[in-house]
Amino acid sequence: MSAPRAATPGPGPGAVPGEALHGRALELELGSSTQTSHRLLAYSDALLSIIATVMILPVAHTKIHPDQKLGESVQQLLLTKIAVYLMTFLIVTVAWAAHVRLFQVIELIDDVLALLNLACMMIITFLPYTFSLMASFPGVPFGIFLFSVCAVVIGLIQAVIVLYGFYHPHLLNQQIQVSENQNFYKRHILKIILRGPILCFLAAVFSFFFIPLSYVLLGLVIIFPHLSRFITWCKTKILGQRNEEEEYHSLETFSFYLSEPLSKERVEAFSDGVYAIVATLLILDICEDNVPDPREVREKFHGSLLEALSEYGPNYLAYFGSFVTIGLLWFVHHSLFLYVTKATRLMGLLNILSLAFIGGLPLAYQLTSEFAEKSHNEIEAIQVSCVITFFASIFQFAIWTTALLHERETLHPFARYGGKEHAFMFAKLALYPCVSLGAFFLTCLLSEFSTEIFHLMQIVIPFAFLALRIFVRISLTLIKSVMSLSRRKVVLLEEEEACLSPTDTLS
Repeated sequence: MSAPRAATPGPGPGAVPGEALHGRALELELGSSTQTSHRLLAYSDALLSIIATVMILPVAHTKIHPDQKLGESVQQLLLTKIAVYLMTFLIVTVAWAAHVRLFQVIELIDDVLALLNLACMMIITFLPYTFSLMASFPGVPFGIFLFSVCAVVIGLIQAVIVLYGFYHPHLLNQQIQVSENQNFYKRHILKIILRGPILCFLAAVFSFFFIPLSYVLLGLVIIFPHLSRFITWCKTKILGQRNEEEEYHSLETFSFYLSEPLSKERVEAFSDGVYAIVATLLILDICEDNVPDPREVREKFHGSLLEALSEYGPNYLAYFGSFVTIGLLWFVHHSLFLYVTKATRLMGLLNILSLAFIGGLPLAYQLTSEFAEKSHNEIEAIQVSCVITFFASIFQFAIWTTALLHERETLHPFARYGGKEHAFMFAKLALYPCVSLGAFFLTCLLSEFSTEIFHLMQIVIPFAFLALRIFVRISLTLIKSVMSLSRRKVVLLEEEEACLSPTDTLS
């Protein structure tokens, strides 16, 4: 991967081979100007997951007057902001995927690459501000222009990283270093990185003439990779298999990692970052909105802080209920990927869609805590929360369903059809979609349904998980018992028939 290195003496008799290799790698990093990219990638993944998640803040902090009906405000404000949030969240995940592909090609970094990556991250951290402008002023071109320009600059910096890496081949992946097709590699990774910025450049240009077209172009940034693969698949089906010469010049012939889905480990790391930041955003709202003013405590509550804090009881209940929901959805995600051995492209897309709705849970918390005191917006706030939770969980269920279609490649044997954990995984993944749908229909049927009941339901669900495992185990045990009894009866009948004479059998 880099220049030839001097041989180092082997470990002593009592040395541990893993520790010796780690020490050797550390010596090489300290003694050269290049380092492995692992920590840079971990930092970048964490930062990108934070940026994608905090996009929800302008939506969650939308000010709604208590006398204003939530239905009207959703139609006028929230729906527009939510749509823009989903689009920008998915665009950030496209940038993350391009970053992953980029550092599959470049395995070692030096000071220049580290600084270029920091410049890229600096522009990415500015995206939430541009989104705030887009969400607050959807009809003004400057917000979408600024967002598009930032996306173009991010793409250009990533392109410079690619060119710098190929100018210093010792930084590249070993497979590319020994390949005779380095120019093809360079063109292909540049095409992956620059197709999004080109569409964003067109969106920036058209933002001053026809804003809807700019939003369409930004939407194409999200679907273009999947659209291009679908077109390629259709061509292959219609025109038949590619000939040997085309197959040789295709990337798949001599590269497995740029055409393969993103690694399961990177998907898990990005997902964990989103879940962690969403959970953290809840306590930020508590710290900002639910700390009483000292003067008000003295004058209104006669210096009793406990009495002043009791005013915020519904907000604390909303916090604990929302945190339990986020924590259990992460637990379901963790349990699912524990049995996933390989994530396909469709599973990766479904995971990103689930994370987009996970990022919307601070909005659900904000609405149910703000309209907790028997206001006419209370039922609508619960319904919005149910819808967000439903889509976040149903996409998790869809990941597992998709994995079952190719279970030999994607799932551990325990989670496949007939595996010891298959039934429990089905029940665990189906629980939140069923509960959120049930709560939604209860709001339509029961006028007395309140946010307190809703948040208590959220807090009780962990016990439902435990009860679910016991129920599934008992059900499987009963089914096995019934099946074993039926088998015994069949065996006994066969033995009786074997003991009878032919005449008795005919009679």
